[in-house]
Amino acid sequence: MKKRRHAKILDIIRSNNVETQEELQAYLLDFGFDVTQATISRDIKELRLVKELSDSGRYIYSVGKKAASESIRRAGRIFGDAIVSVEYALNTVCIKCLSGMAVAVCTAIDSMEWTGVVGTISGDDTIFVLCKTEDFAKIFTMNMEKILNVKNS
Repeated sequence: MKKRRHAKILDIIRSNNVETQEELQAYLLDFGFDVTQATISRDIKELRLVKELSDSGRYIYSVGKKAASESIRRAGRIFGDAIVSVEYALNTVCIKCLSGMAVAVCTAIDSMEWTGVVGTISGDDTIFVLCKTEDFAKIFTMNMEKILNVKNS
């Protein structure tokens, strides 16, 4: 029961902007989990959830940056070995890779759950990353360049 509840909590916070424990409790009740505030508090601690600033300027529950930083570390190796160039035009980022490497790079990008990324598509040596806005595309490109510079240092 606890594992199912934890999985549902993670699903809820990834799908919704949950600001309070009471809000999370209401969502859980909607899915058939009748839990107390104390249980939710323990679940939040066990799942190591944190509050971070959302795009709307409100603090919401999140899995935090630790998982993201681990993904970045792993992906950095793939990126450094495969990516030839990264450029953006408007809200689309074009990533050129060595032949046959785009799918691996694209999979790594998808696993990182970048803020502002709507979706990705890859071919054999090219990836297109669709971002919500041009600003998100610019930030994504700068972050990719930082990862590549760290790897190539």
